[in-house]
Amino acid sequence: MNPIPLGTMPLSLFLSEYWQKKPLLIRNALPNITSPVHADVLAGLACEEDVESRIVIRNETANEWELKHGPFSKETFSTLPATHWTLLVQAVDHWIPEAAKFLELFAFIPHWRIDDLMMSYASDGGGVGPHFDNYDVFLVQTKGKRKWEVGDLYDENSSLMENLPVSILSDFKAVDSWLLEPGDILYVPPGYGHNGIAVGDECITCSVGFRAPSHSEILREFTDHVSEDLSDALRYSDADLVEQNNTGEISKQTLDKVKKILQQYIEDSDSVSDWFGCYMTTPKYSQTNELSPNTSNNSYSLEKVTNHLAAGGLLIRNEGSRFAYISKAGSHILFVDGESISSVNDANVLIEALCSEIELNNEMFFQTDNNMSLLLALLQRGALYIPEA
Repeated sequence: MNPIPLGTMPLSLFLSEYWQKKPLLIRNALPNITSPVHADVLAGLACEEDVESRIVIRNETANEWELKHGPFSKETFSTLPATHWTLLVQAVDHWIPEAAKFLELFAFIPHWRIDDLMMSYASDGGGVGPHFDNYDVFLVQTKGKRKWEVGDLYDENSSLMENLPVSILSDFKAVDSWLLEPGDILYVPPGYGHNGIAVGDECITCSVGFRAPSHSEILREFTDHVSEDLSDALRYSDADLVEQNNTGEISKQTLDKVKKILQQYIEDSDSVSDWFGCYMTTPKYSQTNELSPNTSNNSYSLEKVTNHLAAGGLLIRNEGSRFAYISKAGSHILFVDGESISSVNDANVLIEALCSEIELNNEMFFQTDNNMSLLLALLQRGALYIPEA
């Protein structure tokens, strides 16, 4: 298990006093840290078609902002100004194994909640302006220095600067301000305004973000999931209809019937858990990982996998795949990349390892027929891979 980057603070204290409640600065949380991805590799990723990237440029004199979307080219970087620009690359952990391992430092929060690792490289004065997020974020300084300002709580009704390509709070006021150096971490809960400004060149910050679906998304996605398998023959019915004084009225009895229709699906625990497991493991991006230097093809056989593990080999979780499980009646149901995989009791230990570890070896589970078949299926679908020698 990786050390928890909370300094001397117990996890229980962080969860009870800070998580989703108030910001926290953690000095030297990751001593002797090095950036999981160097600047030139980050720039190379930003030139790839499948990688989401942005460059934000600020004209400090005129207080104007410019936003560019990737993929970029070498020429793009050669024409950038000397200062006040930031490159942001989304989901770096999907493409670079070292970044995926870095993200595991934050697995003390339920793994299915972690979204991705965004990395930013900024020149002196670079930043994206004061803003707020609707999700938790750990801001990890891995190279250079960045000044962070944190303000009060903001929401969708907060005023933004007009006619800008980026969302910047117009009335932001800093309550606290810190200069972060490599190894320092700033935790910011949802809604808190914050503003990061690079101090000097070669400033690299890792942003660990968390999935937080809106109520709108939850309701929409769940009802879509439920309705997929419902027959049109299932209809509203009122065999107990009684005479009304005014036939234009929608009666309380009618509304109660509609509520019961909705409740019967919401109270179906199996339906809710199956949907939620699939929904929260659906990849944000394609799980194919052609950029990873360790990804091999998926032409596997049971014999090849068995021999590989017996020889001390590892199986690696695809950096773009998402794993989670739900336990029911003593047996785990595994969710991988938006699909549920039923299992038997002897797969529980393997499933727990798959959901908590990036690298898997034969000491972590029992080599039963069921387990080996599950691993083969995951390898063939690309959720796991055997690293190149």
